[in-house]
Amino acid sequence: MSLVDTIKNAFVPIHREGYPFIAAFGAGTLFLGYFSSILFWIGLILTAWCVYFFRDPERVTPVDDRLVVSPADGIISAVGPAVPPRELGLGSGEMTRISVFMNVFSCHVNRAPVRGRITKIEHRPGKFLNAELDKASTENERNGVVIDSPNGTVAAVQIAGLVARRIVCWAETGGSIAIGERFGLIRFGSRVDVFLPVAATPRVAVGQTAVGGETVLAEFGGAAATPLVRIS
Repeated sequence: MSLVDTIKNAFVPIHREGYPFIAAFGAGTLFLGYFSSILFWIGLILTAWCVYFFRDPERVTPVDDRLVVSPADGIISAVGPAVPPRELGLGSGEMTRISVFMNVFSCHVNRAPVRGRITKIEHRPGKFLNAELDKASTENERNGVVIDSPNGTVAAVQIAGLVARRIVCWAETGGSIAIGERFGLIRFGSRVDVFLPVAATPRVAVGQTAVGGETVLAEFGGAAATPLVRIS
């Protein structure tokens, strides 16, 4: 690795969505520092956390239509059958749901679990319960992205949490999306549910740590060969 690459990798990119918040934290730190050195250091720590929260690192995504990758960094909090939110128009039958819970220290940039065409994006207002609770899937504020993939319809649902108050989604209905491609972000602690056809075989367990855009959540069609990768 060259010196340039080493220096580049030492500084994780910050997503543009974080700039206003980082600036606000920094300004608040300077203001508090005018009155107290202790408050200044507390503010500086919070500003550093804000920078860390909005990090947007590159990820190496396996490119294989048989694979489903994690849409977020976090802990697998649920794996099993569940009925998708009604507004997604996926029917009343059960699909395979895999949930990834993000705490306030997780990277909150969300990535597409599969490639395909986005057929629907639906936002629903709701409560701000702890995103680890199972009922958060149906009661919390959420934004669903439905993707027509090579293996059937897949949905990624961004769910606001106890601290989160803002879901951002920059994907557009009718557009194509690549596996591992960034499509949104949630501030500041939340969850993403992935709904898959029952033919998908889960490859993760509850409690496992997932890396967005890299960890394989599920697989279609049995054992997969070594996939290609994309860095994003």
